[in-house]
Amino acid sequence: MAQVPKRLDSVMRSMNAPTEPGAVLLVRVNGKTICRNGYGLANAKTKALITPETNFRMASISKQFTAMSILLLEKDGKLSVDDPLTRFFPEFNLQVGKKVRIRHLLTHTSGILDYEAVMNPQQREQLLDIDVLTLIKNRDSLYFEPGTQFRYSNSAYCLLALVIEKASGQSFASFIKQRIFQPLQMNQSTVYEAGRPIRSRAMGYRKEGGKFVFSDQSVTSATKGDGGVYTSLTDYKKWMDALETNKLLDLKAALARTGKAIPQTGDSFYGAGWFYRQPENPMLFHSGSTCGFNNYVVSIPSERFLMVCFSNKANNKPNALAIINILAESGYAKLADILALDDLTQ
Repeated sequence: MAQVPKRLDSVMRSMNAPTEPGAVLLVRVNGKTICRNGYGLANAKTKALITPETNFRMASISKQFTAMSILLLEKDGKLSVDDPLTRFFPEFNLQVGKKVRIRHLLTHTSGILDYEAVMNPQQREQLLDIDVLTLIKNRDSLYFEPGTQFRYSNSAYCLLALVIEKASGQSFASFIKQRIFQPLQMNQSTVYEAGRPIRSRAMGYRKEGGKFVFSDQSVTSATKGDGGVYTSLTDYKKWMDALETNKLLDLKAALARTGKAIPQTGDSFYGAGWFYRQPENPMLFHSGSTCGFNNYVVSIPSERFLMVCFSNKANNKPNALAIINILAESGYAKLADILALDDLTQ
């Protein structure tokens, strides 16, 4: 394990040139941080460097904040995970709305149609969560009977953001700020809103013809519940510390109560915005990918192990794979195939 920090630093430097978009990495083993560095540029135009304070778009890693908000509202008595969609959206097609429950949305077992599949292919304006509701509320079909299968669903988490607003009487951004960011002193974290500045912001890029091109937003980048959180490595560690110490609620108990097995894997589950294995002592995983960002988190709370890699380059999975390989060879063999769960998000 003594050589691991050098190996990690070496692979990050080799895969993230100082003059190009890059990544930030945190690795903590047995509670001790062995790597916490930024590599490359947060903004190719201004040449601002990536640091642990740089705010990255979380993409689907945002789902854990959406799920936590739902669980906090349940704790407040404002909703139940067994509530049907029709409690919050009476306008929803009754055939669908009465069957689908909040717990189905949380675990990607709702069968709700993907908004990306039913939106207008000529769409130019960015969609909001409310637009997702408009797109699917009148549909009378599902991909499958709720609770019977796993199919990753961004639509579900957009609807959860709207449930949070209805149950709390606050905007999604305001609720998360008040109930998660402020109590945990995640002072740099925010929810994306078009036109509102984000300090220390990483801009997103993708490779095209051997060069990196600006690729920060798409028509589906403004929905909040499925991917709208921005946070830094420094703030995200505060979030993970809070989950380890049950500061907001008991995550392990929440997974046991609301998690659901993923049939196509045989050994993996989804609950509270996390993929996980070994329910008795969960190994947590999530990824987040958009047109210009690619993020990965692995946590084993009982062992105080954490790996966080945020990147402002699209399709940067080889970087995460190289990190995981080093860690798997260095005593964490059970991490070896954890990135296979990323395939379930496609």
